[in-house]
Amino acid sequence: MKDNDLTPEAAVAALIDLHARATTSLKESLDRYFRTRATPSAEERSLFRYPELVVTYEAQGLQPNISRAYAKFTGPGVYSTTITQPSHFAPYLVQQLRYLVDDYGARIRVRPSLQEIPYPYVLDKGDDLGAGGVSAAELALHFPAPQLSLVGDEIADGTFSATVGEPLPLSLFDAVRIDYSLKRLQHYTGTHWSQTQPWILLTNYHRYVDQFVQWGLARLRESGPYDALHLPGGVVIRRGMGEAEAQAISDNSPWHRFQMPAYHLSRSDGQGGTTLVNIGVGPSNAKTITDHLAVLRPHCWLMIGHCGGLRQSQRIGDYVLAHAYLRQDHILDSLVPPDIPIPALAEIQVALQAAAADVTGEKGEALKSRLRTGTVVTNDDRNWELRWTPERKRINLSRAIAVDMESGTIAAQGYRLRVPYGTLLCVSDKPLHGEIKLPGAANAFYDRAVGEHLLIGLAAVERLRKERAGLHSRKLRSFDEPPFR
Repeated sequence: MKDNDLTPEAAVAALIDLHARATTSLKESLDRYFRTRATPSAEERSLFRYPELVVTYEAQGLQPNISRAYAKFTGPGVYSTTITQPSHFAPYLVQQLRYLVDDYGARIRVRPSLQEIPYPYVLDKGDDLGAGGVSAAELALHFPAPQLSLVGDEIADGTFSATVGEPLPLSLFDAVRIDYSLKRLQHYTGTHWSQTQPWILLTNYHRYVDQFVQWGLARLRESGPYDALHLPGGVVIRRGMGEAEAQAISDNSPWHRFQMPAYHLSRSDGQGGTTLVNIGVGPSNAKTITDHLAVLRPHCWLMIGHCGGLRQSQRIGDYVLAHAYLRQDHILDSLVPPDIPIPALAEIQVALQAAAADVTGEKGEALKSRLRTGTVVTNDDRNWELRWTPERKRINLSRAIAVDMESGTIAAQGYRLRVPYGTLLCVSDKPLHGEIKLPGAANAFYDRAVGEHLLIGLAAVERLRKERAGLHSRKLRSFDEPPFR
């Protein structure tokens, strides 16, 4: 290490300091403008910049043979990225940098970047600009404003072309892309982005929310690592609250104001809690939320929702563990074409099946009778049954056992954005066999299956939490990847 090189810990401390200076200066200039209409000077505006993290790898002899899927260099060179919210991402950044220093002898530097921080990303209440008589258009004349031309997924999608002499990308997402998604997460979920936990369950039915909230409240009443349940609208239930008070807060959460309400059960032991997002129905919602969750670099997301069973032997309340997807969602066709296979991840498949055995108490043939492994059709048309004649051939050829509208999208997004993924669905109807969704059709068996289904998802997360070292599969990484996970 040279004298001006930084340790991972010192580098993150420097990032935190530079980011704090930049955002504080921008906030102070905005506040002054709101009060006096005084515009920032050129010198002040030069401070409104994200910090940049620069990592240099000078190969000495053969490239290290690292079996780990991430924190690896594809070759010697200079790698960089801009950083936002370094205080929140500090453990992640230190971990990634520590691997690169220890295994490759990488050198680390931190400096101000040329990438300006758009002013909305430091405002706590961006929707309230009009209250002071200041329009967004007016602010854009004097402060850095969001530019869609600077926000993109070229690195993640493999369309990025490095300019000769310029650093290679260090991570999939730069600061302005991350800040864009952090604001979107708050808009869609009704919760602050920082409360999102690294273990994520996605569902398409509110009954799972009710079960998750009650499960979370039970965890807060007992001894253990869970310390708070964060609900839409910014309300929080903390350990030690009375049962009646906690239930009243839960009942009055304004979740209905938000398109995809999220619920975050946090832990105090550093292992990461669990988030549940009710993404609603359809592949568009599934892509939208995962586009934004991905910037937080979660350990995994699992789809725990409803599907239509396609086999006569299936029963309402049975489970489907997807090991392949027939993607007819069309939302990602230009980014991950349907002929690109989306592999099942062994670690998650094993965890979901073992969790199903644990929760149901069934094993062997008894478990197989309730849990089928097979292909899931993900369709963008909820009324696909009206095209049964042309659909029949594809379903037969694919040997599909279930149909839904989100799972294939979520899996493809996990593949695309390097987030481990899995799918365990519950059969809610059998459209090909006369058992269709009708008002009041849910019965006691189906009600029980919803609660049991969620518990399987939570048990799978608990298993994965204990085995996360091997979770981030090399199946998700190409031959030409940024070093950071």
